[in-house]
Amino acid sequence: MIDRKWLGHVSAPAELALDRARLRFFAEAIGETDPVYTDVEAARAAGYADLPAPPTFLFAAEMDSGATMRTLADLEIPLAKVLHGEQGFTYHRPACAGDVITVISKIVDIYDKKGGALEFVVKQSEARNQHGELVAALRSTLVCRH
Repeated sequence: MIDRKWLGHVSAPAELALDRARLRFFAEAIGETDPVYTDVEAARAAGYADLPAPPTFLFAAEMDSGATMRTLADLEIPLAKVLHGEQGFTYHRPACAGDVITVISKIVDIYDKKGGALEFVVKQSEARNQHGELVAALRSTLVCRH
């Protein structure tokens, strides 16, 4: 059982610098064909400062920052038992190449179903740019099967 003492736990900030190559790669990997995500001139013509991060990129950024793995280690959840339950995003402003995004997460709920066979950890995260501006709020649910 996941110790409920982790409710309210706030992770250490995780930073990720966004670069064009990474954003282009992600856009291509998800099948994004809008040139706004791969062509700087198209992005600027659309009003962005540089290539914008494609939708859902911030989830990948959070994963890449190591924040999710640290959370699993803190909660002593073996990676082999984890399922990705769900993910939601509320976007407040674009994140673009050249930005440095800082993600801070908080565990807001831990509960179980099926007599404890499945445990759920609900995490809310904020992604802010280098100016401290809120870029997006993320909400995810991890499922631990026993």
